Amino acid sequence: MTGEVTLQGRVLPIGGVKQKVLAAHRAGLKEVILPRRNERDLDDVPKQVRDEMTFRAADTITEVLTLALEPKTAASWAGTAPAPPEDGMKGA
Repeated sequence: MTGEVTLQGRVLPIGGVKQKVLAAHRAGLKEVILPRRNERDLDDVPKQVRDEMTFRAADTITEVLTLALEPKTAASWAGTAPAPPEDGMKGA
């Protein structure tokens, strides 16, 4: 997460959206929440990257928290947990 929030809870725009989105994509992230005022900056992100990710815009910290903490369905959790070690708890 990066950014700034006012005392009234408004989300302010950030710099370096393209670089941050590309780094998130390289790290395997599929969803990004960004300040609504930065939506136009997504035009600078390569189309292939935009097509592989979901972007959600927010104006307030309440919106950010709602989006970030919304319950995931079982299907959306699939493949997100690391595989357990093959030897179980050995060495723990």
